[in-house]
Amino acid sequence: MIQRQLPKPRDLAPLMQFKKFDFNASRRRLNAALTIEDLRKIAKRRTPKAAFDYTDGAAEGELSLSRARQAFQDVEFTPSILRDVSEVDTSTQIFGGSSAQPFGIAPTGFTRLMQTQGETAGALAAGAAGIPFTLSTLGTTSIEDVKAANPDGRNWFQLYVMKDREISYKLTERAAAAGFDTLMFTVDTPVAGARLRDTRNGFSIPPALTPSTVINAIPRPWWWYDFLTTPPLEFASLTSTGGTVGELLDKAMDPSINFEDLKVIRELFNGKLVVKGVQSVEDARKLADLGVDGVVLSNHGGRQLDRAPVPFHLLPDVAREVGNDLEVTIDTGIMSGADIVASLALGAKFTFIGRAYLYGLMAGGRIGVERAIEILSQQIERTMKLLEVSSIEELEPKHVMQLTRLVPRV
Repeated sequence: MIQRQLPKPRDLAPLMQFKKFDFNASRRRLNAALTIEDLRKIAKRRTPKAAFDYTDGAAEGELSLSRARQAFQDVEFTPSILRDVSEVDTSTQIFGGSSAQPFGIAPTGFTRLMQTQGETAGALAAGAAGIPFTLSTLGTTSIEDVKAANPDGRNWFQLYVMKDREISYKLTERAAAAGFDTLMFTVDTPVAGARLRDTRNGFSIPPALTPSTVINAIPRPWWWYDFLTTPPLEFASLTSTGGTVGELLDKAMDPSINFEDLKVIRELFNGKLVVKGVQSVEDARKLADLGVDGVVLSNHGGRQLDRAPVPFHLLPDVAREVGNDLEVTIDTGIMSGADIVASLALGAKFTFIGRAYLYGLMAGGRIGVERAIEILSQQIERTMKLLEVSSIEELEPKHVMQLTRLVPRV
């Protein structure tokens, strides 16, 4: 027989603790987000379709992006057992300096379009978290303003070699003068990819909005208030070069870029030189022989060549080939801390988040970016503890199996 009794208030009290209500709607909304996908859903609700799709979309059929994300999902972890992981160190060394986490913020263009705080929010959040922030040539905050926002953090600059080479040379010199310690020389944009979502939304230079785009934007007054009451969108580091946004975009991509341009930039910049957009073992080997400091395995987030190689698939071969000669890093498709841990185990020295950071920005400005960083950091630590490794250096290929989905036909 089960003995029953009336519950006593003192016994019920510990079981009836209600969560304290947070009257700050933004903080309440962001704290409810437990994954980057949760932040993406908030961002989609709060941002007009044209701006959201500019961030969320990729080129043509968006196969490169979907395959990159699928590659991370097709991972099986192999944990160790009976190891002390009461303390886990997520810090790492990359490009001559330290980072509190094994990821940094990737360069993104037109960032203030997504949310008016733009790169300033990213730089502030990165500095507070102790991770690097990378500014794009097509950023909407200037080199000098990013430095002012993040004076003691690690600021990096992503460089497009423009048709007017003098513009690129001057940007390189300004980044060096502002104390940016790493330059990302981008090589995967001889021309712009066909981003069909943008075309369908009328997101062009100049804009050619459709009625559906306007109707979608009307219920988001907070976005319009921010957009209309802050300085106009511009490529902030390029304002002194003259021309409209459209003309500057046309100058930014040059199909004649070649290895001689890399040599000139190397001579102009005395910090670390990293080549972004590497998509083959052969090219990684050539760059290692030329003495660059690192490469970013990247297909530009799937925004350039659709059906491009999946960086995560390429990673083990590149790491084996050149990992002792330069630092191999990776971006494209990262949506969780587990994705980052898997990359590190297969040979990446560091990783970059682009969309994941922008989803946080659109969801809540600077505090949204901080929430994105917090989510990824927690996931990294938890994954490492479950794998029973206590530092980044302990992660090895034995911890990860890449499950096969797409197999080349011989």
